Amino acid sequence: MALQLAEQFGATIVSADSRQVYRRFDIGTAKPDRASRERVPHMGVDVAEPDERYSAARWAREAGEWLEACERSRQPAVVVGGTGFYIRALTDPLFDSPALDVDHRAAIERELDDLGTEELRARCDSVDPARAHLGRAQLIRALVIVTLTGTPISEWYGRSPHGPAVRGRYLVVDPGARLTGRIEERVRGMIDAGWPDEVRALQHTVAPDAPAWNATGYATVRDYVRGDTALDDAQRRIVIATRQYAKRQRTWFRHQLPADRVTQLDPLAPDAWSRAEAWWMESEDR
Repeated sequence: MALQLAEQFGATIVSADSRQVYRRFDIGTAKPDRASRERVPHMGVDVAEPDERYSAARWAREAGEWLEACERSRQPAVVVGGTGFYIRALTDPLFDSPALDVDHRAAIERELDDLGTEELRARCDSVDPARAHLGRAQLIRALVIVTLTGTPISEWYGRSPHGPAVRGRYLVVDPGARLTGRIEERVRGMIDAGWPDEVRALQHTVAPDAPAWNATGYATVRDYVRGDTALDDAQRRIVIATRQYAKRQRTWFRHQLPADRVTQLDPLAPDAWSRAEAWWMESEDR
């Protein structure tokens, strides 16, 4: 969906995928192939060696530079991917706040957690209106910071070298219950495309404790390549792990993104493309 939108509107894709950053880990991360990257420019893919520790803060800093470059060249950009910590680091960047009392902070968080999201939004609007459009977890964070420091997060950002947050509009693409079958098909497709062969080759050049191996499924494929598990069992384990990850992603997007800036889209619905186009046009207008 992102590839089609980017191609139609002349945009660059900025990948927010914490595993596609690693070079040579291609099949198991569902990295866009060469043809896709020739059709549309991609940033954030193949930017780190497998043994590098690549953090959300580093990604946000580099993504900010990529987005600024797109803006300078008058080229639209779309951030694509499901790594929630990366997205948060871009839209809610780190800042240098004073140390907070752990017990006091926990007590305030428990009190705020009992409130509905709209009540949290109303409270935030009165003390830090620049943050009032955000998701539930970010509203709680904003209220905790202003309560304990007396200074809104938006002011802390002004004092911080990390720069302002990016305010985005979100298209959450989710086929609902049909996702289970699509995950099974994709895992089979990855294995058929040579995932075990990719792992065999990587084991000769990449240290066994390199961060890149933490991508979903790679440890299981390594077990298969070593002869410690059968292929059918490996496939079953990867499907289960991927379903669990998808469930965590859904929870994150539901609670962390500002609901008033989210469009939900079933990519298999008859009107999916027209709704995606409408979302893009609305985003450009804002």
